[in-house]
Amino acid sequence: MTDIQLKRAYEPADTADGFRVYIDRLWPRGLSHSTFHYDLWDKEIAPSTELREWFHADPGKRWIEFEKRYETELMASNALASLAETASRHKKLTLLYSSHDREHNNASVVLSTLIAQYPDQFRKV
Repeated sequence: MTDIQLKRAYEPADTADGFRVYIDRLWPRGLSHSTFHYDLWDKEIAPSTELREWFHADPGKRWIEFEKRYETELMASNALASLAETASRHKKLTLLYSSHDREHNNASVVLSTLIAQYPDQFRKV
């Protein structure tokens, strides 16, 4: 069983984070490559550019539809299965995201989809 947590990329790394996966397509604004710690930058798991841009045009009204569309993207690609395989080799996984919104972000969709698809492998902490 792998424990998964979410964390903003801007928060300091901690040894308790376990395996740290940055799951955005774009580099986090303002962070340097020498100070941002991650074990894997998984660009493939990030929402498509089109979906990300559509959502950011009106996030307050588009969250529920974004969740549905992004989950559809995740299920149609190999990215989720690939992340699940990588993550299953670790006791603790931290999904890193750069959004300011701690509830409405791509990491929360990845987390819920991982747990829904692999309930015996992953749990949220």
